Amino acid sequence: MILGNATFTVTCPSYERSKNWFRASSLKIKGATVKSNHGKRRCACYDLYKELIPYREAWLLQKSMLEKKLVMMDRNEDDSDIAIILQHPPVYTLGTSSSEKFLNFDIQDPPYDVYRTERGGEVTYHGPGQLVIYPIINLRYHKMDLHWYLRSLEEVVIRVLASCFFINASRIEGLTGVWVGDQKIAAIGIRVSKWITYHGLALNVINDLAPFNHIVPCGITDRKVGSVAELVGEAIDPHELFDIVHASLLKEFSEVFQLSLQPHSSLDLAIVNNRTLDNVKCIS
Repeated sequence: MILGNATFTVTCPSYERSKNWFRASSLKIKGATVKSNHGKRRCACYDLYKELIPYREAWLLQKSMLEKKLVMMDRNEDDSDIAIILQHPPVYTLGTSSSEKFLNFDIQDPPYDVYRTERGGEVTYHGPGQLVIYPIINLRYHKMDLHWYLRSLEEVVIRVLASCFFINASRIEGLTGVWVGDQKIAAIGIRVSKWITYHGLALNVINDLAPFNHIVPCGITDRKVGSVAELVGEAIDPHELFDIVHASLLKEFSEVFQLSLQPHSSLDLAIVNNRTLDNVKCIS
């Protein structure tokens, strides 16, 4: 298969290996115990990948978790990281300095809700069928280097595509994200407070790409947005494809960041405080 200037193959053995890993791995969905990995930092994994969590709620939760981690860090009690994996209902988000010129609609009458956030990067879209992972990790226990962190998030996606489907994804110098040919498969936007990260990456798996037509994704005018489903074609059932990519995403995330994932099956939104609620508003 040829896409832009990139050539890659999708082969059955790679697919079967990923499918079998998903079925047999000790990393199970919905609350089973993950085998401990000696020497790896623990990471509480809120695995809600089959649920649609409103963007506002997930954003609130990240900010509340961040505040708790900052307090724990000051007390020398920060003994684990956090990862949240989920889907969002359709929503557009902008970074701190994003320009509204990249919106192909009236901000007062948007097709979906629009949020301006404190992450870096330009406008992007989240929706069902896209896997979003929000790592809330203390870089003091990893590497205090934001370029390293961004490249590591990219590495997670690159490994997923290579290990599952033999797809040769890559980086593009000067841009953030993961690409196959001229198509962007994963977008990344982060924020770091006292070396603790939040926001994260979004990987297009089986989501409808049409909503991207209402924006200039990431402010890049000369490249397209793609998905894993488009790259793989009809060889794999979409729901099974989503499960395979999810399992591989968690596996590669734990390996790239050397984390021992400890599954949690629910988010406690009651921990969100009123001050945080006042700071998170839809701008449309």
